[in-house]
Amino acid sequence: MAQKTIFPPICIALGLPDTDSLIDQARAEYQAGERFLEFRLDYIPDPERGIAAMQKFLLRHTDCTILATCRRRQNQGKFTGSIEEQLRMLNAAREAGAHAVDLEIESAENCEERLADLRASTYLLLSYHNYGGTPPRLDHVLKRMTRIPAHGYKIVTTARKPSDTSRVLSLAKSHPKTPTILLAMGETGFATRVLSPAFGGLYTYAAPNMALGTASGQVGAKKLRSIYRVGKISRDAKIYGVIADPVNHSISPAVHNRAFQARRIDASYLPFLVKPGQLKDFFAMAEDLPLAGFSVTIPHKLKIIRYLDQVDPVAKRIGAVNTVWRKAGKWRGTNTDAPGVTVPLEKHLRLSKSSVLVVGNGGAARGAAFALVEAGAKLSLTGRNIDRVRALASACGAEPLSREQAEARMFDAVVHATPLGMSPNTDKCFFRDKIPAKLVFDMVYTPMETELLKRARAQKAVVIPGIEMFLEQASRQFEIWTGERAPRAAMKQAALEALAARIKT
Repeated sequence: MAQKTIFPPICIALGLPDTDSLIDQARAEYQAGERFLEFRLDYIPDPERGIAAMQKFLLRHTDCTILATCRRRQNQGKFTGSIEEQLRMLNAAREAGAHAVDLEIESAENCEERLADLRASTYLLLSYHNYGGTPPRLDHVLKRMTRIPAHGYKIVTTARKPSDTSRVLSLAKSHPKTPTILLAMGETGFATRVLSPAFGGLYTYAAPNMALGTASGQVGAKKLRSIYRVGKISRDAKIYGVIADPVNHSISPAVHNRAFQARRIDASYLPFLVKPGQLKDFFAMAEDLPLAGFSVTIPHKLKIIRYLDQVDPVAKRIGAVNTVWRKAGKWRGTNTDAPGVTVPLEKHLRLSKSSVLVVGNGGAARGAAFALVEAGAKLSLTGRNIDRVRALASACGAEPLSREQAEARMFDAVVHATPLGMSPNTDKCFFRDKIPAKLVFDMVYTPMETELLKRARAQKAVVIPGIEMFLEQASRQFEIWTGERAPRAAMKQAALEALAARIKT
């Protein structure tokens, strides 16, 4: 087998329906600094026109590495020709200057004796795709593929649960001498797109910055480089993350990765989609990766406790955990939401002499309620589920109120601790009319200016945006995980940039 070829860490997958769009996107990516592009010839009705366009592009961009792919429709591609015609297209692409070609294993197994010339003249990548899930024995898949000599092997599955991610990545560790690209499609498999190169994969794939990608879960190379530092984190990097459902709205990756960068810590913080009922499977993944720590948010702050070895007294009283880390082989949990609530509020009033209304009854509301009672505030609770409100009020020694009762009163501060108003449902607000407080604190930070805060400003109330709580609790998480002082200014800048970018898109 030929020696392992070194590719740039990110390949931009270009799947466009015509040659003009293909070349326009290729030029745009090149101008953005990308030097490794995949030309999906099967996306073009006449792949030969795509090959001619690719050759013309290469004449002007000689420092660009091109991977040519012409996947058959039978294997989830768009090419309708025979295997013989597919081989002819790949050979033509090689003659036109492609540095590597991708051939799916199903085709390769039916033309093995005809691959010698292609393998001798260019980098041959054999690929396997599973759009239904992740097979239980991936080593069997790799064994099947390596029966056919090639320079590299690409295995792409679909992640249905968190442990699919670690199983895909572990294949690189268990077969370090086999050149591989290992990825899991879908939001659940996103971590593989970041970690694959660090785990020993040849490279990862990204979507064009101005067009759709060719697979579920692909994001732009700019995001992979600027937020996740793909190509710069090492094999020994510590891995952190946030677990939630949904999770793609979170700005935590942008903030914590900027903090690691500011402190020059070799670490990566990733979003992990963990659906209800998947916590046990998530911990299997966390052990395998291994994960050093993670943030916990909706809907897992309460149920996570049963999976932890130790929970500190504050989090136990609250009954909710938002920060987990591993120490001496044990999973430990705490709650940094509490100071995230009290510290911003204390900049405006003395909690021990103030009346506060908390809206909500979930993990965030529990953290706020117990923290405020401990600070001496006169606390009232309300929410959409009055039975849960009463249960929480009984647990922390607060006064339960219906929405109508709460709206008929006036408080020194309102703390909103529900997802109402969070993107994409930005028009939602718990209160029907006037907000019953002089100070309004909304834990929701996407968007920064929620419907609640808009109404509060309109009635001349002082407002505290959710970003203040987010930064306070995130800074404390960083310090727990690393033992270093949080770079708060850098974290705030990253948060504001992430929120501004979301508004643009």
